[in-house]
Amino acid sequence: MPIKKSAMKEMRSDARKILRNRQVRGTYRSAIKSFEQAVTEAKKDDAKKFFLLAQKTLDKAASKKVIKKNTAARKKSRLSKALKAM
Repeated sequence: MPIKKSAMKEMRSDARKILRNRQVRGTYRSAIKSFEQAVTEAKKDDAKKFFLLAQKTLDKAASKKVIKKNTAARKKSRLSKALKAM
């Protein structure tokens, strides 16, 4: 356990950040999984809908600095490629 007040305060703020980051990460991961499932089932309309949702969640995660900008761009690019291949 930390002894200094500032270290204790930082632990509390870290705990809040961890919870927020987990929630954001889970949101974009589930959006990507939904998209990939629609692609494997060859449902083009659903895939388009989930692609837009995945794009939006990836952009939000990047803006909140949960993932880096380039990581979000790379993931969106791969999703787009999969959608075009349908």
